Amino acid sequence: MSGIKLSIRVWDAPVRLFHWLLVALVVALYVSQFLDLMWLHYRLGEITLSLLIFRLLWGVFGSETARFATFLASPRAALAHLAGFRRGIGADSVGHNPAGGWMVVFLLFLLFAQALSGLFARADPHSAGPLNHFLSKPASDLVSAFHAWNFDVLLAAIIVHLLAIIAYAVIRGENLLRPMLSGKKRLPAATRVPRLGSSLLALALYLLAALFVAAIVTGGR
Repeated sequence: MSGIKLSIRVWDAPVRLFHWLLVALVVALYVSQFLDLMWLHYRLGEITLSLLIFRLLWGVFGSETARFATFLASPRAALAHLAGFRRGIGADSVGHNPAGGWMVVFLLFLLFAQALSGLFARADPHSAGPLNHFLSKPASDLVSAFHAWNFDVLLAAIIVHLLAIIAYAVIRGENLLRPMLSGKKRLPAATRVPRLGSSLLALALYLLAALFVAAIVTGGR
């Protein structure tokens, strides 16, 4: 009986929607910059920042599996998870496994750095972020250089993230994408079902984040 597994909902709709919207936005941000559609690039960046602020709020007030206090394990636990990777240690993690939790935080940090620096960066003499005029030219050049450099770091982190997903699928037989699509994961029958937050609360928190970003951008112009 101990081997029986049930399909348990571990990811709420707000987390899954945030995840896939962020994927689409990162792609759209790259394409808009590549095509020199900077007006679109800046608007997409503002939407990205609002989503990231929402994720911070949801990481405090949201579902149990979305809360940083729940899924962020100690560095020692993350290293132990990686050391036992081939043995399948952590396969029955309800939400993020110990290593995955740290990767999530690292990606969020890089995305925040990218979105915030984009507010102050200057792409060319005729195109700049909405808060760029607050900076001197040397400071603007420094922030712009950081914005370009940080994107390369972010791209490298995304590649590592994708390779990890492939490694989990090939070596451990774990599909990490399916739960982020369906919200459900097969776990031992004795697993306690995590508490999921209200979608209405998530909507209210996102509107709050969006209004905050709009106020900053509008006030800076």
